[in-house]
Amino acid sequence: MTIMIAYDGSDDARAAVEFAARHLRPEPVTVLTVWEPMLSQLAWAPLAAGGPIPAVDPAGEEWTEQEHAAKVAEDGAARARAAGFTDVAARAERCDGPAWSAIVDVADELGATLVVTGSRGLSGARSVLLGSVSTRVLHHTKRPVLIVPPAS
Repeated sequence: MTIMIAYDGSDDARAAVEFAARHLRPEPVTVLTVWEPMLSQLAWAPLAAGGPIPAVDPAGEEWTEQEHAAKVAEDGAARARAAGFTDVAARAERCDGPAWSAIVDVADELGATLVVTGSRGLSGARSVLLGSVSTRVLHHTKRPVLIVPPAS
C-alpha cells in the first residue's frame, strides 16, 4: 500500500504534500517528479516547435532535466518527512509524452492506494491551452485521486 504524491516543486505541490500528511493515515509514500527532455516535449507538441522534431537521446549522457527532477523529487520527499510521513521514497521518472500519462503509469506500477496531486486552479481558456495534469490523472487512472486545490 503506497500513497503516491505527484510533485513538481510548485507551491500547489507543496500544499498537496502538507495536506496529505495532515489528513491521511501513515503509509509508505512515493514522491514522484516527472521529467522529460526538452526535445521530447517538442516532438509530442509539434505546434510549439512549428513542426515535429525527433527526440534523440545523447548517447551515454545524463540529461540536465533528469538531474533537476531528481533534486525536485528529493525536495518533495524531505517536505513529506518534515510534514510527518516516515516511510518516504523519492522518484524521478522520465516520460516522452504528457506528464499525466507517466503519473498514471507509475501509480499502476506501484499499486498506489491513492494518487495525490495539487491543482493550479486554472479555468476557462487557460485550462484548455495549458491543460490540467490533475484533471487528466483523475480521468485516466483507475485509482483514487486526491486533488488539493490551491491555497486561498
